Amino acid sequence: MKLSTTVLGVCLALAMPRAEAATQEIRALFQPDPSQPSKNVFVNKTPNSGYCASYPGECEQNSMFSIQLPVLMSSQAPLQPGDAIPIRVPANWRQLTVTNADTQETEVVEVRITGIGSNFILSHTAAELTGETNNLTAHQALWEGSSWVYAPAPCRYSGVGFYGSQTYRFFWKAPVEADCTKVARFTIPQMTFNTLDFAYELRTPNPLGMSSGLYTGSINYTLGPAGDFTFGSSFMPDDSNLTLDFVLDVQHTLKVELPPGGNRVSLEPAGGWAPWIESGKKPTEIFRDQPFYLSASSRFKVMLLCNSPGGNTCRLNSPKGNTTDIQVAITLPPGIAGAGGYNVTRMPLQYNNWVGPFQPGLYVDRKVGSLNFYMTPFAINFLLKPGVNDKLRGNITIIWDSEA
Repeated sequence: MKLSTTVLGVCLALAMPRAEAATQEIRALFQPDPSQPSKNVFVNKTPNSGYCASYPGECEQNSMFSIQLPVLMSSQAPLQPGDAIPIRVPANWRQLTVTNADTQETEVVEVRITGIGSNFILSHTAAELTGETNNLTAHQALWEGSSWVYAPAPCRYSGVGFYGSQTYRFFWKAPVEADCTKVARFTIPQMTFNTLDFAYELRTPNPLGMSSGLYTGSINYTLGPAGDFTFGSSFMPDDSNLTLDFVLDVQHTLKVELPPGGNRVSLEPAGGWAPWIESGKKPTEIFRDQPFYLSASSRFKVMLLCNSPGGNTCRLNSPKGNTTDIQVAITLPPGIAGAGGYNVTRMPLQYNNWVGPFQPGLYVDRKVGSLNFYMTPFAINFLLKPGVNDKLRGNITIIWDSEA
């Protein structure tokens, strides 16, 4: 039996309204800087375009950054004398949540728009519209209050104003969320803003309290009449939404260095073994404080492991069968706090148990701490008996974990 199949091709065409969305990634990085250990801030890594690319000095002193997007705002009808173009941006601080995909930790980022600009194109030259013969005076005459280099209140002058016969590039600072309005003095058949330039500021969380990794999140703005970015009811955008995608990259440092020979620790009484050997005077302490150098920019925890555990401590052993318990504690450099915010001094470590987290208050760069090895009086009395001559050994491992 043969089976035959008939395939029908069906084509369905639907007319849908155009819906576009402009997107822009905002990326910031935290890496500890040994030359500036107290500088615990993110650095914006998003390349500037538009205003701050052309005038970096204006932006650097105000911690401001700018983006230029190819968004068009076009007039839907001729502008008549007295028609207003009210421009408003979301200048108030707005919050968004960023999430670490690996740890699911969340933090809050704040952003505000601090400036707005564009390049507008007229359907005719400014001279044709106003009857002026000079481009400069024509652009000045076309609007109430002079040309677009002069920002109407509450926006502020930024110094940017470049014009051609039919074009004008401008940029205004926007300290508050309110309309900044230009009013036409002549009929303008058609007018288009062919870019969306905006400046922004960020408030980022304290990176010292964040785990390493990428934190991502987005904030959405509307464009057009009554939108977050608006050029008034006469102008419609070709993109109705703007999404800022934030990526906060946290790259912490946790590094522990031992001085040369620091991996071999010998416990002795204060003043050495001579008093015990020569006179039998039992020492009250047998210990060694082993220094280390610590670099840390985020919270961490510590665990004690050993090849011969004894309860929550470690043991040293010899081929003769002698054994003794050894205690281990940790002392951390100033600037790193334990529970309650206190300095960490000779905090006991326990076998196979995490201790911490410990939190740097600033980036600690190669500061000195110590591992404190010691025997209790009971262990000393048990081990040091007349006629005992032995050497006990053991391996102890200290694990440091920055994902506390």
